[in-house]
Amino acid sequence: MSEPLEVVRNARARRARLSVDSATGRVRLVLPPRAALKPALAWAADKADWIAEQRARLPRAVPFEPGMAFPFEDGMLTIVWDEATSRRIVRDGDLLRCGGPRDGLSRRIALWLQREALRVLSEETAEFAARAGVTVLKVAVGDPKSRWGSCASSGTIRYSWRLILMPTFVRRSTVAHEVAHRLHMNHGPQFHRVVALLDESDPARSHAWLRAHGAALHWVGRGSATGA
Repeated sequence: MSEPLEVVRNARARRARLSVDSATGRVRLVLPPRAALKPALAWAADKADWIAEQRARLPRAVPFEPGMAFPFEDGMLTIVWDEATSRRIVRDGDLLRCGGPRDGLSRRIALWLQREALRVLSEETAEFAARAGVTVLKVAVGDPKSRWGSCASSGTIRYSWRLILMPTFVRRSTVAHEVAHRLHMNHGPQFHRVVALLDESDPARSHAWLRAHGAALHWVGRGSATGA
């Protein structure tokens, strides 16, 4: 099998199981704690055709390259690059104007998006926190592959910067969800009542959007030939 294989031991696993992560494309072999490794690897090698089929279904990578368009809030942004202009990245309607050397362009765009995400999410977190009558110690952004947000008991809320790529109603629903955890650090009935009061749309609609489109957002900014 040509693809790298991640082997994971799971106490709840009853048999060997293969999966292809939709956010990263990694192939994972999950085994019970005491399962023999060698026959499991041989079994996985026999599944090469199945793995290739699953990988073919993965979302298309959208590199940050001149002329490429990617989702941003409720629309799309198209990258316009002119080496002769400033390195400073400027949004101009549905265009993202970029200058400076071609090398490092993808990284500069990613950093711009992260800063924009932090700015917007900080403002919206403060807005929802004021509504809920809670305090948030700190807002931060990262690039987790398994969750869009998390709230620590310390008062820090962390988000995926990729929320800025989502429609506004999905992003704000996620913020409402995390702020509600400042009152209830669980997903019990009281928590969901707070979410229902804070969320301006139906949370089920946001969850449905994430299930349908969330994985594809992890492929935005990937596959760039230069400066990734």
